[in-house]
Amino acid sequence: MARVGLTPERLTMAGAELADEVGFDQVTVSALARRFDVKVASLYSHLRNSQELKTRIALFALEELADRVADALAGRAGKDALAAFANAYRDYAREHPGRYDAARLRLDPETAAAGAGVRHAQMTRAILRGYDLAEPDQTHAVRMLGSVFHGYVSLELAGGFEHSAPDARESWAWIVDSLDALLRGHTTRTRTSTG
Repeated sequence: MARVGLTPERLTMAGAELADEVGFDQVTVSALARRFDVKVASLYSHLRNSQELKTRIALFALEELADRVADALAGRAGKDALAAFANAYRDYAREHPGRYDAARLRLDPETAAAGAGVRHAQMTRAILRGYDLAEPDQTHAVRMLGSVFHGYVSLELAGGFEHSAPDARESWAWIVDSLDALLRGHTTRTRTSTG
């Protein structure tokens, strides 16, 4: 019999909160049962196993991050859109480190296609339309932005920039400016070489 008040949605949210507190790797059905002070068996009417819980948290985090990025991008274009996207991404990772890790969970193709990861790619491509990049350059740019943002955020979360100047925020702004200049410069070079 399902415990009153426990639903897959409530368990997913509690799992996301737990991920932020103890790390996504430490989230299990057992840890969630301890959080609700129930027996593990009582959660199995809502979740098959820890992998389903982690997948649910990953999908929740991707959706939450996509909503935040979409709000940040509203009405922006060009460098302003790039900076808004980058800042929303970084802020989310800093505020929700466990959920951010969850958003990196490798999903099977069918689950991934139905999740908000598709929205992330669409929003990135929308930003890049302002730079007038054709394929395959647009795909290269999507991968570059994702790699740079993820790499920087991962190093920052691990404390990699705490022991030297300048401040990490200053470096972040420099990186966003440099990416904008690179993308604008690439567009100019592409037009020059084809024109």
